[in-house]
Amino acid sequence: MHPSSSERPVILTGDRTTGPLHLGHYVGSLRNRVALQSTHQQFLLLADAQALTDNAHDPAKVSRNIVEIATDYLAVGIDSDLTTICLQSHLPALADLTLLYMNFVSVARLERNPTIKDEIQSRGFGRDIPAGFLCYPVAQAADITAFKATIVPVGDDQVPLIEQTNEIVRRINRQTGKGVLKEARALISTVGRLPGVDGKAKMSKSQGNTIPLSATADQIRDAVRRMFTDPQHVRAADPGRIEGNVVFTYLDAFDADRDAVADLKARYVRGGLGDSAVKKRLEDVLQDVIAPIRARRTALAREPDHVLAAVRRGTERAQSVTAATVRELRAALGLLSLH
Repeated sequence: MHPSSSERPVILTGDRTTGPLHLGHYVGSLRNRVALQSTHQQFLLLADAQALTDNAHDPAKVSRNIVEIATDYLAVGIDSDLTTICLQSHLPALADLTLLYMNFVSVARLERNPTIKDEIQSRGFGRDIPAGFLCYPVAQAADITAFKATIVPVGDDQVPLIEQTNEIVRRINRQTGKGVLKEARALISTVGRLPGVDGKAKMSKSQGNTIPLSATADQIRDAVRRMFTDPQHVRAADPGRIEGNVVFTYLDAFDADRDAVADLKARYVRGGLGDSAVKKRLEDVLQDVIAPIRARRTALAREPDHVLAAVRRGTERAQSVTAATVRELRAALGLLSLH
C-alpha cells in the first residue's frame, strides 16, 4: 500500500528554460524523476525567472523554451498527474519569499558561495554581475522552502546552494522561534556529469556538443562517429585507454548489459578491438534509448495546447501550496496581513 500524497517526502527539482533538454539531462536527472514520481510528492519547476538572470537580453528565448522543456518532460515519462509541473514566473509567492530572504543574507556571503563564484568566473562577469544572478542562492532558497521540499536532486557543484538555503532556514527559524521552514538535503545523482561528445567536461548546448532528446537516427549516428576516444588508439590491434574515453563513459551510463560492457573494456585495453566496433554498440544503445522518447515528443509537439494545459494545471496547484507557505511565514514573523 502506497502512502498518501500528503505523507510522501517532498522533492523540488527543475530546469532553466534556455533550450531543449539533452542526454546529459536525461541520465543526470530525468530518468530519476520518472522513478521518484510514484513515491514522492514531486514539484518540477520550469525556471524561466532564473533563466532571465543571465538571458534578459533575449527573453523570447526563455519564453519559447518553456513549451520545449515541458514537452521533453512528458516525452521521457513524467506524468503530470503524479508530478506537478509549474512555471516559476507565475508563482508570486516565490518572488515574495526571495525579497524577504534577502534581508537575512549578506552580499559578502553570496559572493563566497563556491557555486556562484565558479559561475561568475566561467561567464566572465568580473564585477559586472547581474544582481539577479548574484542573488540566485536566495531565489533558490525561496523555491525550495515555498514547496516545503526536504529533498533537492542536484549535482555535486550545486551542494553549496543547498547549504546556503539551510543557513537561511535556520536564521529565520531562530527569528520566529518556530520551525516554520524545513531544511532540505541534497540528493546527489549516482551517475556523474556526462561529458560532451567532443570530450569536453560538460555537455552544453552553447558548445554544440550535445545529443538532444529529439535527435534523429542520423544525428545520433553522426554524434557517435564524432565522439572522442583514445587519440593513441590508432589501430585496432593497439592497446587502448578507457579513462577519458567518451564512448565508454556513455556505455557506462546507458548500456544495461554491464557484463558486455566489461568485456568490451577488457578487449579494448588488451588490444584487438577497434573504435568503430565500440561506437557501433553505443550507437545501437542510444538509438534504442532515444527512439521512443523522440516518437512521444513528435506526437506531443503536434498538441502544444495539451502540453500547456499540463503546465497550467500544475502551476495552479503550486500557487496554492506556495501561497500557504508565505501566509504561514508572515504570521510567524508577525508581519501584517490584510487578508
